Amino acid sequence: MRYIKLRDLEVSRIGLGAMGMSHGYTGSGTDDAESIRTVHRALELGVTLIDTAEIYGPYINEELLSRALKGRRDQVVLATKFGLVSHGGDGAGDGAWNLDSRPANIRTAVEGSLKRLGTDHIDLYYQHRVDPNTPIEETAGTVAELIAEGKVRAFGLSEAGPDTIRRAHAVQPVTAVQSEYSLWTRGIEARVLPVLRELNIGLVPFSPLGRGFLTGTVRSTDQFDAADFRRDNPRFSGENFQRNLAIADEVQALATEVGATPAQVALAWLLAQGDDIAPIPGTKRVSRVEENTAADAIALTSEQIDKLSSLPPAAGDTHTEAQAQMLER
Repeated sequence: MRYIKLRDLEVSRIGLGAMGMSHGYTGSGTDDAESIRTVHRALELGVTLIDTAEIYGPYINEELLSRALKGRRDQVVLATKFGLVSHGGDGAGDGAWNLDSRPANIRTAVEGSLKRLGTDHIDLYYQHRVDPNTPIEETAGTVAELIAEGKVRAFGLSEAGPDTIRRAHAVQPVTAVQSEYSLWTRGIEARVLPVLRELNIGLVPFSPLGRGFLTGTVRSTDQFDAADFRRDNPRFSGENFQRNLAIADEVQALATEVGATPAQVALAWLLAQGDDIAPIPGTKRVSRVEENTAADAIALTSEQIDKLSSLPPAAGDTHTEAQAQMLER
């Protein structure tokens, strides 16, 4: 496994997104024992960047990682997120999605995450979505205080636009921005990525495999149960789904040429976009984490990279209309 710097934070070139172990992708249910084995195998393979959030579950994903990382905490760069749960006076909150990055809410959130994760510090603390009701300077200032107190090592933003990134960075240097980025979601390339490189901020792409679509294993929405959020995603619906199968088939064809899997090719393309990028493919299976991490060793030719880059844009939006209102691009 190669390692890169997200600003001053050294991480594995490929990380692990833990959300699906407890939340979102539930077609085959949850299996905490297999999820813990997956985390342990990732560590054996050199993965150091592990990503979670208080909203995942809610809360139970952080608790799962605490169990998985018992006795191994010093091997990982542990990232979690605040700002999508409003906490009451008891700090519990109901876990409902609710933008809230007020200073008091952040302080309640960090204490909850530290307790659930079983750690005395969070390595990378992201604002999960930009809160339009709280100035980003105020949010960044609160995280700066947490860094000074030793509870947080580095500040991150998720799905933030250029202006927000610049304003936050002026108060507390931003180590990484997490955004959806993959072969079929490339909206950040024009406006966001140049700002990150100007300011020496790393990029952590989530859903680098197109929520599973680019693996070639998704052929019908009948594969999803009622709780799987992809059932309502525009790219997985109706005519969009059929059109997007053609993109997956193109990735499959190139993967056959390379002698790799479609997932590995999609990740290799992403890694080829720069040495400041550390994707976090999510999985809850040992076999998948082995497949994903092996992408670090795949070197695509310039012609293969160009061929993938010229694939048509995916049909359909990346989020529902309600979810899209929380995004800055």
